Amino acid sequence: MSFDTLDRILNRVVTADAAAERVPGVVATVTRSSGDVYTGAAGVASVGDPTPMSADTVFAVFSCTKAFTATTVLQCVEEGLIDLDAPASEYVPEIGELEVLEGFAADGSQILRAPTTPITTRMLMLHTAGFSYSFFSPEYGRLLAETGQPDILSASRAALRSPLLFDPGTRWSYGTNIDWAGQVVESVRGERLSTVMDRRVFAPLGMADSGFVMSESMSARRAEVHQRVEDGSLVPTGLVLDQDAEVDMGGHGVYSTIPDYTKFLRMWLRDGEGEHGRVLTAETVRTASVNGLGDLKVGMLETSAPELSHDAEFFPGQSKSWAYSFMVNDETAPTGRSAGSLAWAGLANLYYWIDREADVAGMWGTQILPFADPASVGGFLDFETAVYDALA
Repeated sequence: MSFDTLDRILNRVVTADAAAERVPGVVATVTRSSGDVYTGAAGVASVGDPTPMSADTVFAVFSCTKAFTATTVLQCVEEGLIDLDAPASEYVPEIGELEVLEGFAADGSQILRAPTTPITTRMLMLHTAGFSYSFFSPEYGRLLAETGQPDILSASRAALRSPLLFDPGTRWSYGTNIDWAGQVVESVRGERLSTVMDRRVFAPLGMADSGFVMSESMSARRAEVHQRVEDGSLVPTGLVLDQDAEVDMGGHGVYSTIPDYTKFLRMWLRDGEGEHGRVLTAETVRTASVNGLGDLKVGMLETSAPELSHDAEFFPGQSKSWAYSFMVNDETAPTGRSAGSLAWAGLANLYYWIDREADVAGMWGTQILPFADPASVGGFLDFETAVYDALA
């Protein structure tokens, strides 16, 4: 594989003449089941600091956390601790108290009713339980604005107690499902999710630079999260996820390095085997890597908060499904990604894919809001395409 082409893509996105086409810094990796084949870094960790971006730079991975949490759920299933089709309220009673939001009355109060079906852990894993995010739901945005419900970045229990937008199991909607799945894990394990994840995911994978709480060393290497403003330029936000959180948010709370995360991607290529021990059985990996939605499909994520996300859809016009807990491209992607591959992303423009058929996975990491930043997405897709061109 030619590393020169990949290096040129990274360098291009950090040196582009137009501000809107430029990112401050990026780290990207490619791995196969046998080990890493590329690690590259370019640019700086912050527009306000000349410190170069490097392989050991620490990122807020946001929704890339979800796959870690899903893995801890699957481990519980393997041990018979969780029945995916039992009501999740058997493990976390608060889930059974949530109602469906049918609208708002003239006085602004919520119109609520009981759901027709109980939420199961399988629904949480598949994002069909009825939850969303405030930046992808005008209704949730209104709740935050008018009721004082805290935002999920507060990492509080109150932030999770949003009403459902539809009856469980009837639609796909991306949201706080995996945060609740993490609460299921905590219930059956009797430990915080961070403790479970450290021992059962990060340790066997050799992921020493990953966790909900940053070590002093990790904090010193943290990349700045930037906001792209109207003229296309980037400004530092100072955003740091709560390091003394009430709840370990299984949907977005982890910090990691891109090479560390790549060890996790490689585990999925290796049928569950980690650097220092097995994480999942081969059978679990196979069953967790296929569409679990049936006839439901993954569509566009329409923004309700443009400062946090653009409208976002991967491979528009192509069929997409969902596994535990990844998007599945049902058709061969324009980049060369095989049909049936797994992928997802993080809010600050981190993107990864796992192609088990071609035995290749990769990740692209930046720290920019809003999500689906054109410069970041364009660089990632060019990067992935170059990987498949080299493989061919």
